[in-house]
Amino acid sequence: MQQKTGRPVQFELLPDAPASLLAWLKRRGNTVDDNVFPSRVDHNGHLSTRVYARLVDEWMAGVGMKRSEYGTQSLRRTKASIIYRATGNLRVVQILLGHSKFEHTVRHLGIDVKDALALSENTEM
Repeated sequence: MQQKTGRPVQFELLPDAPASLLAWLKRRGNTVDDNVFPSRVDHNGHLSTRVYARLVDEWMAGVGMKRSEYGTQSLRRTKASIIYRATGNLRVVQILLGHSKFEHTVRHLGIDVKDALALSENTEM
């Protein structure tokens, strides 16, 4: 669920992901109805955004990248940019990001609105 809007956010699972997720849940003794990454504090809740941000910091440091240059938002922006470059489809990116307005997606990607509209019209046909 998106924290700001309370709406569900769609995301893509690559072909190997479902089996990996099921194996992870089985190893933890959980079911598909449980959180994949549960909170250590609230066992019925999910991993908090604060803990996730700390994990991203640790991962960046672990691979020798500057923690100050990468974070949860930069990863989100990068994934959206990759999808947009690959598909040229702003609507797909808008749905994946959970944005209610086209303009928010364009701003998030850092592209010109007129260019985005022109490209969007060409890819929808």
